[in-house]
Amino acid sequence: MTPDTPRKIAFQGEPGAFSHQASRRWFPDHAPTPYPTFEAAFAAVASGACELGMIPVENSVAGRVSDVHHLLPHSGLKIIGERFLPIEMMLMAVPEAKLEDIKVAASHAMALLQCRIALRELNITAEVFHDTAGAARALAQTREPDRAAIAPEVSAELYGLKILRRNMEDARHNTTRFLVLTSAERAAAPPEDAPCMTSFVFRVKNIPAALYKALGGFATNGVNMTKLESYIENGRFASTMFYCDVVGRPSDPPLQRALEELRFFAVDVEMLGTYPMDPFRQSAGQQ
Repeated sequence: MTPDTPRKIAFQGEPGAFSHQASRRWFPDHAPTPYPTFEAAFAAVASGACELGMIPVENSVAGRVSDVHHLLPHSGLKIIGERFLPIEMMLMAVPEAKLEDIKVAASHAMALLQCRIALRELNITAEVFHDTAGAARALAQTREPDRAAIAPEVSAELYGLKILRRNMEDARHNTTRFLVLTSAERAAAPPEDAPCMTSFVFRVKNIPAALYKALGGFATNGVNMTKLESYIENGRFASTMFYCDVVGRPSDPPLQRALEELRFFAVDVEMLGTYPMDPFRQSAGQQ
């Protein structure tokens, strides 16, 4: 990469997606670079084509993004940060359109579900589209004055649309957590004075009460576990993996002791990253 080449940050989706908006918000010195799939975005970061990746991992309304749990282990990437983005749904249309003329609004099924009360109050019919930003792009091409799209604010800017109604979402607490990824070679330790999170995956041994015993060390050592999720790996129901977020660094004595106990009852323990805790956790009382 030459000095004149802008650094890139990979995201999954079309230009104008919420991941695009998150990339621009927190990494304005990186060029947001879209990829059609999570696999492609991960590969771009692993290969060095992009320095960073901005990947959604969970939403307060819709739940976890399951693909990410499968892709992160063994990817060669490390988590170096987390960001929480409030999800604000914008009703947008071509510049000459008026709110009272809108009959149909297109968007991703999950976005429409999160805006159903507002759509009902406006007497607008919901129409499913494969992607929020894609719905905005398609509307910019067809330019139908009685149709709208529900998408992030950045989509209106990119596709020359006018925002008719802001904050269409029914739940004001709707927030997506993103992970900032980079290659293992680029990953650096977080600042010494930063409160940190640590993420890892593991599989328990096939013995009675293995999960209970594996997690016991976190309780007895006073380690705050903020997330524990199970998922099936490779379609084998006897091979359950667990994804875990805890507060602290592996070098902290309490977490160090808890991880030692975990490894006694678990296999395939992989540390995914230790990274600064987003201030949103403390402001929202989520620590």
